[in-house]
Amino acid sequence: MADTDEAGNDVEYAVIAHYRLADAGLGDPTQREAVRQAGALLTEVIEQADVGEFDGNEYGGGEVAIYAYGSDADALFAVMVPILNDLPFRPSHVVLRYGSVVDPSAAEHRVEL
Repeated sequence: MADTDEAGNDVEYAVIAHYRLADAGLGDPTQREAVRQAGALLTEVIEQADVGEFDGNEYGGGEVAIYAYGSDADALFAVMVPILNDLPFRPSHVVLRYGSVVDPSAAEHRVEL
């Protein structure tokens, strides 16, 4: 059962993976292609497991962040982790957020990859 906020809306938990890229900009074309392919795989496994949705990625400052949302951060991470581990960029870590993005008191758990 999904958590709800004070207004009765479902709360979407987050799984946000962070990877360091080859340069201070957007990484090299090979890295961007690997992230694109990982995004396609993440979309597929998340939908098949019915645990949330892949929301895309964001590049900047020599990093890429990969976003997914669902009602159970642990279940979402469980289906994502094999694909996230396959991306070769390091250092990297994942933040599991247990609460709404607008809730400053929401718990977070950091996992190193």
